[in-house]
Amino acid sequence: MILIGENIHVISKSVRDALVNRDEGFIKNLIKIQSQMDYLDLNIGPAKGDLSGIFSWLCPIVEENSKLKISLDTTNFDEMRDALSYIHQKADIFLNSASNDLPKLDKMIDLALEYDCNLVLLTMSKETGIPKTSDGRLEIAFQMYERCLEKGLEAERMFFDPLILPIVADQSQALESLNTLKMLKESFDPPVKSVIGLSNISNGVPNEYRALINRVYGVLAYGAGLDAVIMDGKDIELYRIFKMLENSNPTYSVDELYVQLSNMIENFGEIEDIKYDKSDEEQVKIIKACEVLLSQKIYSNSFAQV
Repeated sequence: MILIGENIHVISKSVRDALVNRDEGFIKNLIKIQSQMDYLDLNIGPAKGDLSGIFSWLCPIVEENSKLKISLDTTNFDEMRDALSYIHQKADIFLNSASNDLPKLDKMIDLALEYDCNLVLLTMSKETGIPKTSDGRLEIAFQMYERCLEKGLEAERMFFDPLILPIVADQSQALESLNTLKMLKESFDPPVKSVIGLSNISNGVPNEYRALINRVYGVLAYGAGLDAVIMDGKDIELYRIFKMLENSNPTYSVDELYVQLSNMIENFGEIEDIKYDKSDEEQVKIIKACEVLLSQKIYSNSFAQV
C-alpha cells in the first residue's frame, strides 16, 4: 500500500506560519519525521495571498532533502500546474484532486496525462455534494471513470477517494465509505485504485482517542481493499500496523486482532466472530472502536472507557 504523509498542511497554524515565513528549518524537520512514507502530501489549500507561488519554494526543498515523491494538494489549478515546473521527478506524483465537475475535471485529467501523474478523484460533485450512500458515490465514480478513459487516462492512474467524514459528524458514513471502497475494488474493468484521507475519520474526537480511531479504521479500510492512504506521518505505530498487514507478519497479540479485523471486512464477516483477549485493555478498546466505526454501538466521547 502507498503511504502518503499528511503533515505539511495549511490547516495547522504552525505549518501555515512556517510556509508564509518560508521557514526552511521547520519544513525540513517535517520532511525528516515523515521519511518512512512513500509520498509527502503538500496541502497548501487555495494558495492565495502569502501562499501564492509557495510550490516554487516548497517542492525543491522536498526533493533536495528526501527521496520521497510528491502529492500536490491544492484547489488552485494554476498553482498545481506551475508546481510541475519545479519538480524533477514528475512521473507518478499525485495530483490531489478532481471532483465530477466539468470543465475542471477535464483540466485535471489533461494535466495528469501530460506529466504521467496519478489523479485523485473525489466521489462528489458541485450538484450532488457528497452522496450519503455508497451507491451514490459509486455512480459518480463510474461517470468520472468513463470520462477519464475517454480522454486516455489509464485506470491504474485513477485513485478514487470515497471521502471519509468525521465520525462525530455522521457515524453512519464510516461504514458507507468502507462499503464504497469494496465496491470500487469490485466494480471496474480495468480496475481502479483507491485512496483516503484517514485522519478525517477522527476529526473532533478527543485527542486521547484519535490515534486509536485512525488505526482501527485504517485496518478496516485495508481489509476493504485500500490502495493508498494519506495519514499522519508521525504515527509510527500506524505505519507499523500497515506494514505488518502488508507483509502478513503479526508480531504481537494485538496484531492478530488487527489481522482478524482486516480479514473480517475482506470476507464480509461479523465482529461477533472475532476472538480476542477480553482481559487485555488495549484489545478491548480496539473492539469498542470497531463497533463504533461499524455503527454497532453509538459513538460518544467516552466510547473507549473500559
